[in-house]
Amino acid sequence: MPLRLIAGPANAGKVELLLDRYLDVLDSRDGVEPVLIVPNRADVDRVELELLARRPALLGGSIGTFDDIFRRLAAGSPDARRQLGRLEQTLLVRRVVSDAELNGYTRSAAHAGFVESLERTLGELDEGLLSPDAVEGALGALYAGYRDELDRLARWDRGLLRGHAVERLRTDLDAWHGEPVFAYGFEDLTGAEWALLEALAARTEVTVSLPYEPGRPVFAALRRTAEDLGGLASGDVEELPPRYGAVAPPALAHLERGLFADKSGEAPPLDGTVRFLEGAGSRGTLELVGEEVLALARGGMPPERIGMVVPGYERIRGALETVLGSFGIPYSVDGELRLTQTPFVHALAALLRFAWGGGTRGDLFRYLRSPFSGLERRAVDFVEGRLRGNAVQAPERVVDEAERLRGGPLPALAELREAADPIEAVRELAERMLRNAYGLERPPADASSRLDLRAYEALRRLLAELEGWHELSGELTREDVLAAVERAALPRRTGDDAGRVAVVDLLRARTRRFDAVFVLGLEEGSLPRRGGGSPFLDDDARRALAVTGARLERPDPVENDRYLFYTACTRASQRLYLVREAADDDGSPREASPFWHDVQALFEGDDVRRWTHRRPLSALTWPLEDAPTERERLRALAELAARDAETAEGLARANGWERRLQRAVTAFRRPTRITNPVVLEQLSSRTSFGVTELERFADCSSAWFVERFLDPKTIDAEPDAKQRGSVAHNALYRFFTRVPAELGIEKLEPQHLEAATRLMRECLDEAVSRVRMDLTEMQERELHQTLWRDLSAFVEEECESSSPLVPRRFEVAFGSERAAPELQRGLELGGGLTLSGKIDRIDVDPFGARGVVQDYKSGKSAHSARQIESELRLQIPLYMLVLRDLVGLEPLGGVYRPLAGMRKARGLLREGEGLDGYAKNDYLPEDEFW
Repeated sequence: MPLRLIAGPANAGKVELLLDRYLDVLDSRDGVEPVLIVPNRADVDRVELELLARRPALLGGSIGTFDDIFRRLAAGSPDARRQLGRLEQTLLVRRVVSDAELNGYTRSAAHAGFVESLERTLGELDEGLLSPDAVEGALGALYAGYRDELDRLARWDRGLLRGHAVERLRTDLDAWHGEPVFAYGFEDLTGAEWALLEALAARTEVTVSLPYEPGRPVFAALRRTAEDLGGLASGDVEELPPRYGAVAPPALAHLERGLFADKSGEAPPLDGTVRFLEGAGSRGTLELVGEEVLALARGGMPPERIGMVVPGYERIRGALETVLGSFGIPYSVDGELRLTQTPFVHALAALLRFAWGGGTRGDLFRYLRSPFSGLERRAVDFVEGRLRGNAVQAPERVVDEAERLRGGPLPALAELREAADPIEAVRELAERMLRNAYGLERPPADASSRLDLRAYEALRRLLAELEGWHELSGELTREDVLAAVERAALPRRTGDDAGRVAVVDLLRARTRRFDAVFVLGLEEGSLPRRGGGSPFLDDDARRALAVTGARLERPDPVENDRYLFYTACTRASQRLYLVREAADDDGSPREASPFWHDVQALFEGDDVRRWTHRRPLSALTWPLEDAPTERERLRALAELAARDAETAEGLARANGWERRLQRAVTAFRRPTRITNPVVLEQLSSRTSFGVTELERFADCSSAWFVERFLDPKTIDAEPDAKQRGSVAHNALYRFFTRVPAELGIEKLEPQHLEAATRLMRECLDEAVSRVRMDLTEMQERELHQTLWRDLSAFVEEECESSSPLVPRRFEVAFGSERAAPELQRGLELGGGLTLSGKIDRIDVDPFGARGVVQDYKSGKSAHSARQIESELRLQIPLYMLVLRDLVGLEPLGGVYRPLAGMRKARGLLREGEGLDGYAKNDYLPEDEFW
């Protein structure tokens, strides 16, 4: 019996017609039980409700997914095996990888995503009904090893089950009893799905609905599927005309007919049916969306009739939670949620990662900070602050120091590390965590606690599945348990989306219907998406395997995204919003997606501009009349008070906001003059200042007060530019003080380069080893390599230098108790103030009391003579005064020595003193020099 194909554009009534025919068969009273195949499990529930709206009861038939049909067929096979679950399949692939000779994949296997990517590829090969013999190279060997393990365990995976189901349907007359089949929602069929439809069409009536119109560019990605189904239908193709205009406003119908077409016809007015939102930054853009969602909901539209279509949920998950949460908009994500995205399992997995998986300090404290640890948050913050401030990062030191600071062991950590049974250890940890968070007296009742309980139940089922795998395979490591927890998903429940805005990806949007749709991510690079091919199967390999009927070739990525964007735009029956970020969070402009321009080109330019709503990055508040929430209205009112105090006060009185407005206005008018007597006393008692302090004060006195007097510190001690400069200064000091003793010379010459380079290596090793900070292996290697690159080049320049001066004095301190006695008084500045500091290096004329001061800069830049004058760079001029008045040497000049980049020294030099090799604009005549 040939297959029957129903084709047509979006909203042409294809699915409605298919469902009507399904119900007609069901009502025929001849005992036939029709089968309806839908894309995924969520669609099963949705279609059942839709059919029940047409009939009071469904007393026959079945509705399921392709997986349901394959399982039904395979169950009747005499050779049937139990199918591996998703978790068991992942563990099996991990075992295959660990036992295999990876050959060309050795380097890739070290990456965390290798096993996951290989599992997807093996699934594709299985879906293509391919045997391992058909796949060549290292991938073929892995595929063969994987199949061998399945045979050893006497199990099927999803692909093998599908293959045996198709084979039974082809060869066993008792496999199918003539039940008619109806299917929709499949634009790209796998090899197994195609083989099933082909075999069913040979035995019963099969009706398939496919969105397709011949010749339209928007359906180019579906051309192969349409042609194959058309061939199987033997001309029995029912093409439905477009009828979107019967259920949607004219602008939406025009968009459906004209999108990506060469000619679109005369454009109707938008009338607000299609709107364009442009925001700055992910949060600002989502706030625009939130404002419109609230307006729709307040206008009477049920939240579940509003859909947000996103190219990728993970990229905007944080901003979505923040914005929609602050606006009070309930939403649900139509898709799987990983267990680790729930607070409960997020904390549990973090502790497992630290205990078993080489995790970091951050992993440990993600658990300890959570309510599931049973510790007081304040005590945890104290311990973490001390560890971060001292840069304690090595795991064992983290544990030792944390236990020392809190005066006791860390909860659950020792038990996990000593556990003989990882499954039981996780089970006990999970029960302990729930008791810590909720106790035994008060039952969890709010939404967050219900989510924790759902996550706990999912975790229990996961552990039970792991126990089954352990009994089957005979081995299970801690790493396997951790990997399973990190990859497990939280199943969706029917009714999760009731009363909530639906957030769906492009694929899941195909079978949904909404009154209003927001399509997000219309920036260049987001749509169309950048292609990400498989590392195991490139396009050539897919084409080579296609001759076997495996159907592994993928549609062109751009053509596929055009179709998915088209379906997203046609999910709305009343209003469509197209949303893009016009600038990123830093204010840098972002180009619009070509799809954005394609839609705008369908309508009149003035009309598009009228219905485009923009919100720039500088818009810190909403206009008062548009503020979507009370909090935003109060912020807008405070901003208004700065411009029109009288109007703001009147609005505050009318709404009972007087006290709130007064607090905000008082904050604007708070005096900034320092009045605290203790602070004033500390400031007035200071008589000695460093050179860089004076430079900062000259730049901005407020910045000096905050940076130098208040001196706030970051909580994390990390190797930064200051730390790098300190190590470089230390290495240079060690180097120049050891040159006379170890090389037997005062000044480096070209012939000393090899010995000098070797000495610098030793000095750098010593300086890095004395860093008082826990550095990771990567941090230490990076610090050493970057400094060695700069310092080795610096030594080479010193050996090639033609300067007649000799480096004699290093790290010359003055104005402090640690300075030499004659330098302790510091440089008099007048008014009872003195200068203190440290000169990095003084080069001395060997035949006279003259010298040049040098100041090392760990970066690439240095200040020229003109910049020293115009920008009030005081360091070199003041150091030369110290050289003259305290050290007793006549200054010939002073220079900054950058250690990175081009390393070109700049500064102030006296003209005509025989100091060659510097920038010509830095030589000054005597009168200008002083």
